[in-house]
Amino acid sequence: MYSVRRWAVRHAGGLDKFYQGFETLLVKLHPLWEKIGYQRLERPVAKIEQLCKGLLFDCKMCGQCALSETGMSCSMNCPKNLRNGPCGGVRQNGNCEVKEEMRCVWVEAWDGNRKMQTGERILAVQLPVDFSKKGSSSWLSRVRDVQQQAVTESTAEHSSGKQ
Repeated sequence: MYSVRRWAVRHAGGLDKFYQGFETLLVKLHPLWEKIGYQRLERPVAKIEQLCKGLLFDCKMCGQCALSETGMSCSMNCPKNLRNGPCGGVRQNGNCEVKEEMRCVWVEAWDGNRKMQTGERILAVQLPVDFSKKGSSSWLSRVRDVQQQAVTESTAEHSSGKQ
């Protein structure tokens, strides 16, 4: 898994483009997801997500995916679960202070981030992990977030008189 995870970071630019297209497709399928029911979809989609992201990114299925913000390096692989950058114990060679044989997740994140078109996303402050979401699909969660944002923006435009 570790070697595949490192491969994903080296190819972060292409994976990010794919991920953006995939997200667009999932969002466009919102009417179908809504018709089937998000609750019914949660378990099977989470399983598929776990297989795909587990293989490529050694994903820990936190339910709050930040791969697009962290250079395709899953921050949950940090032994300290740090979501906003490295600790003060990164070794001079870039390896983790806890797992000496492992390169720091955040050193990898910055390497991957440089290969992505939207590199500023790594600067976004991530919220602390909500462990109640562990095992849930971040894909479905993202679709719901995008839809909610669209509804909010539409309501705001309508109430301000713009159409």
